[in-house]
Amino acid sequence: MKTVVEAKRIKKVYGAKGNMFTALDEIDLTIVEGEFVGIMGPSGAGKSTLLNVLATIDQPTSGDIVIDGISILNMNEERLSRFRRDNLGFLFQDYNLLDTLTVKENIILPLALAKVNIKELEQRVNEIADTFGIRPILEKYPYQISGGQKQRTAASRAIISNPSLLLADEPTGALDSKSATDLLESLKGLNEQRKATVLMVTHDAFAASYCKRVLFIKDGKIFTELVKGNVSRKEFFNKVLDVLAVLGGGTNDVI
Repeated sequence: MKTVVEAKRIKKVYGAKGNMFTALDEIDLTIVEGEFVGIMGPSGAGKSTLLNVLATIDQPTSGDIVIDGISILNMNEERLSRFRRDNLGFLFQDYNLLDTLTVKENIILPLALAKVNIKELEQRVNEIADTFGIRPILEKYPYQISGGQKQRTAASRAIISNPSLLLADEPTGALDSKSATDLLESLKGLNEQRKATVLMVTHDAFAASYCKRVLFIKDGKIFTELVKGNVSRKEFFNKVLDVLAVLGGGTNDVI
């Protein structure tokens, strides 16, 4: 199985002497192709910091990160920009859609920038729109659709260039329960049918129950992990809740 992410001894320290905070403390992480991995933990545990350093949004203080066989540290901004475009997909709580473009135009934007030909553009946008159930709204504008439809549009845009890794940061955080379930079912289908590799940070045990593996972070370290295996999603959900109860934290960590 191909290794998509190999992170070794990742450390992230903020501040200066006398006022230093260690957000990530010697974290090792491996993700192979086709995995759907969740990251959970109490607020301030380091979840988003880990996602940000893997996403090349932030740089670790020390350690090494290899994605798709390429070390992402010490790249200049031009190479990093190209690497993000070619290898990574991003899905955040804020949809970041352009209101002046239709749903279809928002989705194909990464491919248009990469100068993919029109015929391939049409084929790929239709395939991905079917995966996320948004074919009927392709000609609408973001202000004409619901929050759930916006997030599925954003997910379609994130995955249309066939990235090696899809990074999702609290993707269901702003959605109602039905919209969240629709998005998670679509991500699950994407993972199972197209072998997309997904890394998702979430506070939501329900969202985490869609993952194949969940890493729990506490105080900047990996506390433990759960592997779904052959149990049902409901059973896995209960196991996630059990670990969160041991970890502690506020009610937001289990909602």
